[in-house]
Amino acid sequence: MISDALIIRENNNIGEADRFVTALTRELGVIRASARGARNIKNRNASATQLLSYSRLNLIKGRDKYIITDAQPIDVFFKLRSDIKITALAQYFCELAGILAPQEEPAEEFLRLMLNSLHFLAEKKRNPLLVKAVLELRMLSMAGFMPNLIACSSCGSFECESMWLSPMTGSIICNHCSPAQPTEGGFPLSPDLLAAMRHIAYTEFDKCFSFTMSEDGIKQLSIYAEKYMLVQLGRSFKTLEFYNSL
Repeated sequence: MISDALIIRENNNIGEADRFVTALTRELGVIRASARGARNIKNRNASATQLLSYSRLNLIKGRDKYIITDAQPIDVFFKLRSDIKITALAQYFCELAGILAPQEEPAEEFLRLMLNSLHFLAEKKRNPLLVKAVLELRMLSMAGFMPNLIACSSCGSFECESMWLSPMTGSIICNHCSPAQPTEGGFPLSPDLLAAMRHIAYTEFDKCFSFTMSEDGIKQLSIYAEKYMLVQLGRSFKTLEFYNSL
């Protein structure tokens, strides 16, 4: 079969020439695949099977992985490699997609979200921290970890001067119902932050990046989205730790 795919990981390669990868495909979600001879720079599949390459793959299903018989590059995102921090952020996006995107099932929106995010990073069309927050919250929502941001979980209020978001339960509570910080490590959301998170989680896909915030607001949004993601998934990411160390 033929499928468009983003290479999200180069796995431990065996031998001198073959390349083993993890790819996020449109029709099959996350798959493991190998491309014979692709580590040879003269091989016709070399550039199309590198990390962060978006390519059209001709796939044959093997016993425990897919075989890439042909790979045609669509976009290799060269500009992502010009800045180590942007490269690190893109690699973190790939690691997160490898955990959250489905396997052996269609993953159209996961692939679109990744491609849009990488495009914004490569072309510098959005603040990288905004892109990061949108990808985290939107991908979590698509994978079944959507926070309940509609109203206060206690009194049902839609608007308040501030709300607390619990990263453990994924619910919000207004400051009237909980004047003090919730014990499970919740954090306060101003009306602007809550509106941004609602937009990311609930708006139609094509508009999820279409909003503006102050620089300070974007920084806070990025911090909260990351905290929510880490608590919900209960794990860390080496690529995220490296990005944050830069």
